[in-house]
Amino acid sequence: MRDMVEIGMGRTARRTYELDDIDIVPSRRTRSSKQVSLAWQLDAYRFEIPFLAHPTDALVSPKFAIELGKAGGLGVINGEGLWARHTDVDAKIQQLTEVAEKEGTEAAVALLQELHAAPMKADLLAAAVGEVRAAGVTTAVRVSPQNARALTPALVQAGIDLLVVHGTIISAEHVGGVVSSDPQAVASDGEPLNLKTFIAELDVPVVAGGVSDHRTALHLMRTGAAGVIVGYGSMQGATTTNEVLGIGVPMATAIADAAAARRDYLDETGGRYVHVIADGETLTSGHIAKAIACGADAVMLGVPLAMAAETPGSGWYWPSAAAHPSVPRGAVLPYAIDEERVPLEQVLNGPSNDPFGSLNLVGGLRRSMAKAGYSDLKEFQKVGLNVR
Repeated sequence: MRDMVEIGMGRTARRTYELDDIDIVPSRRTRSSKQVSLAWQLDAYRFEIPFLAHPTDALVSPKFAIELGKAGGLGVINGEGLWARHTDVDAKIQQLTEVAEKEGTEAAVALLQELHAAPMKADLLAAAVGEVRAAGVTTAVRVSPQNARALTPALVQAGIDLLVVHGTIISAEHVGGVVSSDPQAVASDGEPLNLKTFIAELDVPVVAGGVSDHRTALHLMRTGAAGVIVGYGSMQGATTTNEVLGIGVPMATAIADAAAARRDYLDETGGRYVHVIADGETLTSGHIAKAIACGADAVMLGVPLAMAAETPGSGWYWPSAAAHPSVPRGAVLPYAIDEERVPLEQVLNGPSNDPFGSLNLVGGLRRSMAKAGYSDLKEFQKVGLNVR
């Protein structure tokens, strides 16, 4: 039964929970962390750790995608970001961070919008995809719902393995310009676009999101998506969707709702499993563990990866929504500057001198599972939870 509360006369709201509102409850057994597997498989692609990088230019260059791929995760290139628009991306990002440091985040967002006003060039995006593909790791690119049809053919030709159709909020029945499973929906170019048909016609698996409720997650699963993203990359200070739109996604509840949709869809189809990927509030290894305990198969990381020395943002972070031309929903903020940055290997596997869980993310998740007595991710989704 849903926990409903009255917020005023004649107006009720559902009580929901953030990841910080819950705790994992250990079981009667423990095990060695060496006996824990963090592997998961999305369609035909196996990953040794359940981490994806948020598709922002602050994190994911082709080189970073390669490094994260070699470490067992998945780097998602922003197909509408700077790598698709400029040849001198490193110089553009350095200019951006210098403006942010000297003039503040508003000036940086204005510059980010200006940089994203440059036309997208298929050859630049194909070159970025080709660089990752040549390294032998799984190649994934993010496109917005509005541009999915226009960009996807060139991406498929370039050899992507996974397509991520990703927006702040994607609905299954949006009217007027967003990818939809509704056959009457209209794309931004005025032509009908049916997400179910769009996915069926592709030879590559599609991950779609973000969503925040059971119904929308179920509708997206019915389109044939291999994975559904829950949340919109909400990160401490960096994402401003709540401030701009008044919309918030309480991640513990949202993940649990999407996991329930996954169970319903599994029963509905007689066995088709759709992965749930949590995108938001995962700042520490403890948050990651809680997200998986709520039902996620993997997490999309933003700020935690900004610590890595290999990221093009040099410790600065902004979400992909920060570059929106008219309603930006993200700030350009420093999270790890100069000596605070460490190799990606240390961010993922340690050693760590941080007692708050920002380093050795893999080790923290592995130890949480071991302390609770679980040996793999699917088992860990059954762990007990308490509300604070």
